[in-house]
Amino acid sequence: MASEETETMTPTDTPPIRTGATEKQAPTRAWGTRLVIVGIVLAAMNLRPAITSLGALLEEVRDGLGMSGTLAGLLTSVPPLCFAFFGVMAPRLARRFGPSAVVCVGMAAIATGLVIRPFIGGTAGFLAATALALMGIAVSNVLMPVIVKRWFPDRVGSMTGLYSMALALGTSLAAAVTVPMTDALGGRWQTGLAVWAVLAAVAVLPWIPLVRDRGAAAAAAPEHISKTVQREDAELRITHSRTAWALAVFFGLQATAAYITMGWMPQIFRDAGVPAGEAGVLLAVTMAMGVPLAFVIPRVATRLPNQGPVVVVLGACGLAGYAGLYLAPAGGAWAWALLLGISNCSFPLALTMVGMRAKSSVGVAKLSAFAQSTGYLISIPGPLLIGVLNQHSGGWSLPIALMAGLMVPQIVVGTLAGRNRTVEDEVEAKAAAAARVAA
Repeated sequence: MASEETETMTPTDTPPIRTGATEKQAPTRAWGTRLVIVGIVLAAMNLRPAITSLGALLEEVRDGLGMSGTLAGLLTSVPPLCFAFFGVMAPRLARRFGPSAVVCVGMAAIATGLVIRPFIGGTAGFLAATALALMGIAVSNVLMPVIVKRWFPDRVGSMTGLYSMALALGTSLAAAVTVPMTDALGGRWQTGLAVWAVLAAVAVLPWIPLVRDRGAAAAAAPEHISKTVQREDAELRITHSRTAWALAVFFGLQATAAYITMGWMPQIFRDAGVPAGEAGVLLAVTMAMGVPLAFVIPRVATRLPNQGPVVVVLGACGLAGYAGLYLAPAGGAWAWALLLGISNCSFPLALTMVGMRAKSSVGVAKLSAFAQSTGYLISIPGPLLIGVLNQHSGGWSLPIALMAGLMVPQIVVGTLAGRNRTVEDEVEAKAAAAARVAA
């Protein structure tokens, strides 16, 4: 293996680097790197406002469109379904057009969907425009870890942290300011939803030069991988990796916990006697915890050979938070909100592990698509099941017990996903074992 010939692999949307122009390429490399960082931050900030801004105005949207309660419930399940369905397409699109081009188009799709959905007329049009925006989010979700791995292979932790922090900031910002901003702009829910298209349109701008100026992109971060790894990634059957499955289930369970928290935690507090305004602030505190911790946790995780201990700590915070909600939801509400906010930072940890469990950007693309698509499918029933249990049991004891119960397998599979190995090595070992048995 050590004697294998190596070659320089450039980003999938760029031509090979010519080695004789190092001095001329230095300014281009610095310019391209700065542009990618700006693009990553702006793109990440746009990956959740389409969802959280709608949640803030859902009652007004339902009244305005004459939407039934069942259809509104379906609308809350559309995001993970779109993430699962469209996310699978991302690696294929990236191979054909390049990840920068796909993210650029993804941001444009978000902007277009957001600007037309309040005004297109009717529930069907609203759902179609929402799906367009979610399609852009889905492919960008998958390709963000790929771009980080491709352009910053030696800074996966810090760049994933920056990306995750920007995503958390966009999430909490949309949840916090959509209603007051709607009031300031005249009180029409259509304007309050459409205004977020401006942020998405701005996010398109840094990606345009990266698509057009391919030489600058090539100079940014050449990827040195062996021909053996290239061959492994070309033949990689991701479903043959136990780590890939563990990471997919971990991603799905942490997404389940996050969607349950966003959808039901304020109601749990309100039913326990906490005022409605304070319940909303508690949710904002939970979401805001992701801003600083999303930057710190990936940096810590990349310094460890095994990310299992981080998984355990985050899971323990979740179990403690659920225990508090079960025993004294109102008495220690602020403590439970903080603990669940820490636990929800399993999301940036999962993204970090996606970047660490494959050898190259090609492998990361396949792993990211598989883990996120499978994970989001797993997350769909959770929030709906919590509502059903609450309705039939008449309280929150049984739903909270289920939330705590799901945290146990999340810790187990997260520990398995955190082991120091790559999906390429696992698939190769499995193929070699099968060949020995056949012989």
